[in-house]
Amino acid sequence: MLFKNIGIIDENFDYRQNCWVGTKDDTISYVGESEPADADEYGEVYEGKEKLLIPALYNAHSHAPMTLLRGYAENLPLQAWLEQKCWPFEGKMNGDDNYWATLLSCAEMARYGCVSFSDMYYFSPDRARAVDDAGMKANLCTSPLAFEPKPIQEYPVFAEMEDGIANIDGMGEGRIKFEGCIHAEYTNNDVTAKSVFDWAREHNTRLHVHVSETKSEVEDCRNRHDGKSPVQWLDSLGAFEVPFVAAHCVWVDDDDIALMAKKGVTVAHNPASNMKLASGFAPIAKLLEAGVNVALGTDGMASNNNHDMFQDMYLTAMLPKGHDLDPTAVTPKQAFNAATRAGAIAQGREDCGLLKEGFRADLAVLDVSGPSWCPVNDMLTNVVYAGHGSDVVLTMCDGRVVYRDGAWPTIDIDRVKAEVAARTVRIQSELAEQGA
Repeated sequence: MLFKNIGIIDENFDYRQNCWVGTKDDTISYVGESEPADADEYGEVYEGKEKLLIPALYNAHSHAPMTLLRGYAENLPLQAWLEQKCWPFEGKMNGDDNYWATLLSCAEMARYGCVSFSDMYYFSPDRARAVDDAGMKANLCTSPLAFEPKPIQEYPVFAEMEDGIANIDGMGEGRIKFEGCIHAEYTNNDVTAKSVFDWAREHNTRLHVHVSETKSEVEDCRNRHDGKSPVQWLDSLGAFEVPFVAAHCVWVDDDDIALMAKKGVTVAHNPASNMKLASGFAPIAKLLEAGVNVALGTDGMASNNNHDMFQDMYLTAMLPKGHDLDPTAVTPKQAFNAATRAGAIAQGREDCGLLKEGFRADLAVLDVSGPSWCPVNDMLTNVVYAGHGSDVVLTMCDGRVVYRDGAWPTIDIDRVKAEVAARTVRIQSELAEQGA
């Protein structure tokens, strides 16, 4: 495709008007202010008047199959939300449920300009099949809850982890990756956790863990582990010896932040979910100041309840200002970086997340003709503070269009919605029969 006379947010996150951007195969092959010499070698020419081309978004923390639980577990704190609602519901989910629910998440993310997500859940082969069918990208991991102190190799979930490395990692011409995971410190133990971390190092893969999400989680961890915070506990077991994504990090202190910065840990910030579950406000300004790679996540649809990362980008820029009483706390460029390049880095996709020649053609087109986009004193400020996922009119993943003008070329959206709705009803009926 050749985008013509279109505004862009370039590799430095600066706005440039009336540009030409060409994609060939899965790569951005041209970015310039004039028509490329080989223009006739491109396919469709896309008219860019009143449009803005940006790098597509990267979701650094999600539970994609939880679209089945959208609106189901409401107005509860985290532990009650998990134990009374989510875990009983999830216990009824099968592989096909996970496939259709993940496909619905893919459709929603593509609708809002996101092409890749880091997903922590179960039934990894079914999730991988959904991502591949959608033509999108994902870093998948299986989330062990292990309360008995024995190596992960002695748990049934280990077979899925081994299968993930053997058969999922590298699927879709590299679009799908598989990585290591534990759910959290409070749902694991030293022996199991260390064996998972050792497994990740052995297979040269990444790790993804919920970290310091609530105040009680941190307090209980310190009581269990001789004063260590979850961050310090993870480090003591060697978790940070591989690339690591720490989801949430709401209750990290200065020592935690310094340690994460030293170890190159990425924080997946989930502002909407953290507020909805009343977990608190992550110290994003401090994390950024320390040099921590801060990316964005939408979390699961029982605690957000949508995959519109423009919403989370807005909250990332806005909340620290109010919480820290500092209007300079997080800049639009920092918030936009968290939604794009930082997420790509978190997923180990070094050639993604920027609108730059030679990078993957992961792009989103916004319609900026609406009243909320006028005037343009600073386009990136408009993107962060006035933009919405509904402004996206085209999403491209590795050069392939996965959403355009209300249609999903890779997804039968009507069937997907019908399947998910029916499966939610089935599971709720089964729970009701049990009195749950």
